[in-house]
Parts: sequence; structure tokens; C-alpha cells
Amino acid sequence: MAETIQTPIIPAARLSEDYFFFYMAIACAAVAFLGFAPTYWLPLANGRLNAHPVIHLHGAVFFSWSVYFVGQAWLGASGRLRSHRKVGLLGVSLATIMTLVGIGAAINRMHWAASLGQAGAGKTFSIVPILTILFFAAVFVAAIANARRRDWHKRLMLVAAISILDAPIARWFIVLLAPDAPAGPPPVAVDLGPAFVALLLLVFAAVVDWRRSARFHPAFVYGGLAYAALKVLQVPISESAAWHATATWLMRFGG
Repeated sequence: MAETIQTPIIPAARLSEDYFFFYMAIACAAVAFLGFAPTYWLPLANGRLNAHPVIHLHGAVFFSWSVYFVGQAWLGASGRLRSHRKVGLLGVSLATIMTLVGIGAAINRMHWAASLGQAGAGKTFSIVPILTILFFAAVFVAAIANARRRDWHKRLMLVAAISILDAPIARWFIVLLAPDAPAGPPPVAVDLGPAFVALLLLVFAAVVDWRRSARFHPAFVYGGLAYAALKVLQVPISESAAWHATATWLMRFGG
């Protein structure tokens, strides 16, 4: 008697929920690409961008992350969990490279600020990209540690993806609000606006999630509160002697 091979049935509610996270991944990728379009992608396409190689590496790696994140969300939403787990190993490598390249780009910008005679301002503002990428790395590690808890894993991955969107969002703040701003690092407090917009995207995801499950998932609550606290606290910390000593030490690793 031939055996009947049964295909696992994914509940419609779970399928709908997973596709929501896929759409959120697309939204994150769109924000990242469109945010850097006026200051990076368009000048690069027109041959008018003069940047250090580490900046180009930063753009390539972070753009690769956006594509990877969308692909992984699609695999999860379409029920291809075995492929999702296999490709997950690539994500660990990519996130590691992102962390290193992100810090490298921040070091490069500190040297750039120093070349303009604004070394102190460069060290102060470096807290924004450095703490942002470290926060991303910490949340990503938490997501990997909870890979078998799907509800936590996909929400923490979304928190990680949203946490690095303040940089592309800030580019539109510059283009629309300060197109003629003088060269040099801005005050740390200017990151609060873009970070708030990114946080709104996280709040939107949490509210939609709440409407589906009748509760706010702890991953969104803790992740959102931690992100908000980080962005507020980085303002006073950036002016501290301890942070400037850390930034001075980091500058030894690049030029």
C-alpha cells in the first residue's frame, strides 16, 4: 500500500502574520535605499561621489543586508523554513561584517572631521553610528539566540532592521531642512528626529501586531524602549570625557 505524503498545513492566520513581516522588510529596504538616494546612490551613478573606499564598502554591505533581510522574510512567509535556516548562516556573517564596517566608517568620518579642524565635534558625533551599529548587533544576536522561538525571532529581526534606519532617514532631513549646512559633523541631538521617525515605524508594527494578537509582544516593547533610551542617552554621553577617550582610541585603527 503506497504511503501518502502529507504537506504541512500552515494556518491562514500564521501565513498572514508572516507576510506582514515580509512587507515590513520591504518597507525597511525602501526606506534605506530611498534615504541614501540623494546623497549616495544618485551622486555615485552620476560619477560625482568622491568618498573613501570604506564608505563604498559600507554602502555595499548595508545594501546587501537590505536585500538579504527581504529575502529571508519572504522565505519565512512562504513557509520555506529549511531554506530560511540554511541562509541564516549567511546572515550571521553579514551582520558581523556590517558591525566591523560600520565602526570603520565611523572612524573614517572622525578623521574627516579632524581634517576640517573639527576633531572634537567628530569624536562627539561618532557615538551615533557606533552605538547604532552595536545596538543592531546586540538585537541581531538576541534574534539568533531565539531562532527556535519564531514569535521572538522575527520580531527581534525587525527591531534590528529598523534600528539602523535613522541614518538614511537623516539624509532626507538634511536635503529638505539643511541643504546648505556647512561641512562637518552635526550636533548629536539632530539624530533624535530621524530616530523618532524610525521609532514610529516600529510602533506601527507593534500596533498592527497588537491588533492581530490582542497583546503587545515583549520583543517590540523591550526593543522599542531600549532603542528610545539609547537615542536619548547618547546626547549627554557623547560629551563625556570617557566617550572622547574611547573615540580617540578608536581613531588609532583607521585613517
